[in-house]
Amino acid sequence: MSLRNRELLNLVAVGVLTGLGFASVYIARQSVISTASLSYALFFLGLYLAAHVVVRIRLPHADPYVLPIVALLTGVGLTMIYRIEPDLAFRQGLWIVVGLALFALLSVLVRDYRALDGVKYLLGLSAVVLLALPAVPGLGATINGASLWVRLGPIAFQPGELAKVLLVVFLAGYLRDKREVLSRGLGRFGLPSPKHFGPLLVIWGGAMLVLFQTNDLGGGLLYFSVFLAMLYLATGRVGFVLVGTVLFAVGAYGLYNVIPHVQDRVSIWLDPWSDPTGDGYQLVQSIYAISGGGLFGTGLGRGVLLTPEGSPYIPYLQTDFIYSAIAQELGLAGGAAVILLYVLVVYRGFRIAMLADDGFSKLVAAGLTATLGLQAFIIVGGVSGLIPLTGITLPFVSYGGSSIVANFVALWLLLAVSNRVNRDLR
Repeated sequence: MSLRNRELLNLVAVGVLTGLGFASVYIARQSVISTASLSYALFFLGLYLAAHVVVRIRLPHADPYVLPIVALLTGVGLTMIYRIEPDLAFRQGLWIVVGLALFALLSVLVRDYRALDGVKYLLGLSAVVLLALPAVPGLGATINGASLWVRLGPIAFQPGELAKVLLVVFLAGYLRDKREVLSRGLGRFGLPSPKHFGPLLVIWGGAMLVLFQTNDLGGGLLYFSVFLAMLYLATGRVGFVLVGTVLFAVGAYGLYNVIPHVQDRVSIWLDPWSDPTGDGYQLVQSIYAISGGGLFGTGLGRGVLLTPEGSPYIPYLQTDFIYSAIAQELGLAGGAAVILLYVLVVYRGFRIAMLADDGFSKLVAAGLTATLGLQAFIIVGGVSGLIPLTGITLPFVSYGGSSIVANFVALWLLLAVSNRVNRDLR
């Protein structure tokens, strides 16, 4: 069976699973199957079949498993959002349309993704500008203690989501160019030359400062981790990782002592039951929801997620805490299955990176894969109380247009690298 036929077969299976999910939610509410509920699943399947056609024409040698896995993650998210609030599911569907349209447009217009290497500095500066937009008076909006949003009339979005992808491309291009000098270093201790390490620190440091200014602590952790991972992949020097970890620990301690928002997050993480109806309410409710799901869950549409008035028991359930809803209604088995899907994406992504024969492609694939994997780990850890709450959304699953669109851009890049790698291996 060819790569594309394998992908098509998997997408049909994903469409069937999504249809069963929507039907289960509707039956739990109405005791009947509605054609309106199934129309979501058919529309969803049609979108990904259209994406498959684009991949078949423009990226015929791309990995056949990444798109179906992403489709299944998106289907799980759309089903859970529909269970929480049908109107939000409709809006999420529109954002998926936008994301897949951008995916198709990039696949058609960009013949060789390696052309991005020639504009890496522009992309790096653009990422910093995007991160700084929420701080512009009249544009930025603060939600839940973090100034991450830009509001233009009725439209609100997070520019930092796209900045993640741009920064990965910049780091991939710059580290590929300076790999040898950074690996070798200067002097007895092999310190990096300021001439070569300076521009990297300027772009990355500017991004970090903006993230701290906007109180996006989860974003700061994500960017720092991806930066260290890509630096290690490019140079192979464990010393950079150790020094970076120490610097991060020192910076985190300093921020803890000067920013009340950080102190609140850490205190909630250490003992959420000290204030279960106040600051610790969200985390406590999340832990109860996860434990209430048991091994196999209560069933789609049958969990205790909404009050009698229809509002979620857990604040920001459809965005930051959607994993709680998944774990309650699908149980430990369902929650573990979602995590396993991310593990499969990480496996396929790193496999693509390992097979790439040029430094830029290798670092782009590895950086994007690390970003998706770490983002999933951070949000699941935050929801379950393993790490301080972060406010990061689950890739492809949580409600949010900015995240969906940016992740589809990352998906296009990953499949473009895979297409070239597999084509050259033939």
